[in-house]
Amino acid sequence: SFMQGSKLEVPLWLAKGLHDSKRRIISVELPKIYKEAWRTVFSADANVVDLHKMGPYYYGFGSQLLNFDNPENPEIAQTILQTFISRFRRIMDSSQNAYNEDTSALVARLDELERALFRAGQKGLNDFQCWEKGQASQITASSLIQNYGKRKFTDRDG
Repeated sequence: SFMQGSKLEVPLWLAKGLHDSKRRIISVELPKIYKEAWRTVFSADANVVDLHKMGPYYYGFGSQLLNFDNPENPEIAQTILQTFISRFRRIMDSSQNAYNEDTSALVARLDELERALFRAGQKGLNDFQCWEKGQASQITASSLIQNYGKRKFTDRDG
């Protein structure tokens, strides 16, 4: 049995299951990358942080942490959002210049969400270049755009 005040690491899904704001079974300690000292680093220059080393699911895990009633939640949410915004342009710029520069060092430092965005940017550029050279008969709209278009027409019909 655990004494009151015992600390242990548990998976996020278990912590969410045990967390009950009324009964106070557990309290959750923030991982260091979401604490104030690191939030200060992010606000100074988010691009210098090796997110993959600090936590490869920085954005996803951070947004899940907001389910726990931590008094610092507004600051955590703001830092996650600002970090994404400030790193996004560099990621997209690098994905568009991937053929002209070595991007492996950058990609190694990215969170998994950022890596997916980088790959999407590369694929978009590659598809466009193939189309431009006549190697592709058409550029296909992404499923997101197609679904948006369908929904828009459906809304208009109603």
